[in-house]
Amino acid sequence: MAKSKTSSTFVWIAAGVLVVGAFGFGATGLSGNIRSIGTVGALEVSANHYAFQLQQELRAQSVDAGRAVSFPDALQAGLPDRVLARLVTARVFDNEAHGLGLSVGDTEVREMIVNDPAFIGPSGFDRQVYAEQLARAGLNEADYEASLRDDSARTLLQAAIASGMPEPAVLADELALYIGQLRDITWASLDETMLDAPVPDPSDDDLRAFHTDNPDLFTTPETRAVTYAWLSPDMLADQSGIGDEDLREVYEERIDDYVLPERRLVERLVFSDEAAARAALDAIAAGETDFDTLVAERGLTLDDVDIGDVSEDALGEAGPAVFAAEPGEVTGPAPSEFGPALFRMNAILSAQETTFEEVRDDLFDEVASIAASRQIVEQAEPISNLLVGGARLEDLAEQTPMELGTIEVTADSIDGIAAYDAFRDRVAATDPGDYPELFELADGGLVALRVDALRAPELQEFETVRDAVAEAWAAEARLRAIRDRAAEIAARITPDTEFTDLGLDSAIAERDLTRRSFLADAPPGFMAEVFDMEPDEVRVLETETGAVILRLDTIRAADPEDTSVAAERDSIASTAGGGMAQDMLQLYADAIQRRTEIRIDDAAVQAVHNSFR
Repeated sequence: MAKSKTSSTFVWIAAGVLVVGAFGFGATGLSGNIRSIGTVGALEVSANHYAFQLQQELRAQSVDAGRAVSFPDALQAGLPDRVLARLVTARVFDNEAHGLGLSVGDTEVREMIVNDPAFIGPSGFDRQVYAEQLARAGLNEADYEASLRDDSARTLLQAAIASGMPEPAVLADELALYIGQLRDITWASLDETMLDAPVPDPSDDDLRAFHTDNPDLFTTPETRAVTYAWLSPDMLADQSGIGDEDLREVYEERIDDYVLPERRLVERLVFSDEAAARAALDAIAAGETDFDTLVAERGLTLDDVDIGDVSEDALGEAGPAVFAAEPGEVTGPAPSEFGPALFRMNAILSAQETTFEEVRDDLFDEVASIAASRQIVEQAEPISNLLVGGARLEDLAEQTPMELGTIEVTADSIDGIAAYDAFRDRVAATDPGDYPELFELADGGLVALRVDALRAPELQEFETVRDAVAEAWAAEARLRAIRDRAAEIAARITPDTEFTDLGLDSAIAERDLTRRSFLADAPPGFMAEVFDMEPDEVRVLETETGAVILRLDTIRAADPEDTSVAAERDSIASTAGGGMAQDMLQLYADAIQRRTEIRIDDAAVQAVHNSFR
């Protein structure tokens, strides 16, 4: 059943970001006669477009996660909703462009097609290649060219809205001068060596009072005594039975990764025929042109002609000449899969060989880990069944490969099995008496746990922690004495005082500081204090180990003509202008969404989803 979607929740796509790709539509397994998953105003939302965008997002998510992300996982994470929102957003703008009569002409569409690298053959644009690519994507020329018009019109509309917002020059000027203001300071750190006398020893009453006044320092944290049964890939790796013969087999399968022949970094420029290639090479030899110019004249970039690092065999007939060339030399013409070509050799890469012995341990770790992970997967259901049947953790250790262990866990525990986030989270959510359940760790290991006891935070008796109390008292007394000494010295500092005359031999004079300056040895918040002070003002800043005395010597306005200030001004203007343009686009998007009827066919959307299952 179709539903109307007029919610203000609207995913914004900045100008030019969303270009609904055409190639690959129809490659997702979508079948049947479903062409549309809904309408936006007078326009359909293509089912193929939605399926393709879903497929692209799944691939991107899988790359980011380092593993294949299943569609059910993506569905739970809300990925299909985000993809649909983006696609609907694009169609809302397409519908607006149609309503405004905004489009591009046949000439512009033709230029986009003939200059698309996907349709280039040996002699430039190839209509047969064009037709084959569209057929492979399940499209016809009319559909594809319509999508190009929509993409271009949408981009024009968004660009027109965004470009109407001028950069905030006054704001940029003021902020650049504010950020570029210069300050000179003198400062020095104080530690225990600046004290006239050591801190006196505390009395018993001092220590007892400190213990009473600082209970948090001497209170044990909440602690859970945990028993667990654990099966990790490492536990099974040594029992895998994998020998050197197995590892050599893997090594041979990947021999191309370990034994690399001598290679060259090469660029290749293809011509319509050998005569044209020969004429170009002659022009290079005569000094009339160069390889870069030839590439540019074809409307290409060096990235377009770069074929990377290649072996001599991979170059075919061009191989011997290319491998005999010096870096920067152009050779050819020679045949290539796209026609006669010139080749520029840019660098020599020596042959490389990584022996079996060098990678043996890494291969073992990888292969054993995979084997262990498979064993763990096979063990999961039997172990879970034992727990459901009433088995204790101790029984699991006897009847399965799981190992039994105990640990006391607090909020700060990070050692052993407590290094796993999932273990700490499960411990925190488990109370004494809760039934053990099997769960997975990040490395694929399996764990079941039981909280045997829960000990509440408890203030330790004075006599038990007397030494710790004495140490903490002494540390605080030293800090207090250093800070008092810093305040005493700071009171004697005038604008003309040399810090070294007061025994501050570590004093440092810093000049031309800006709000973006960073001093590695300064305490946190130091620069904020510097730019909060008045000239000749002196402050004492507390640090973890003592104190800092800081004097602001001078304040100088930023020079508007300074190149760094000008660069800051340009950056602020660009960033702020872009933000304002984005806000304007968002407001426009919200407005046109509210007056555009959006209907999504849930059954059609579900049909697309089913093609991924």
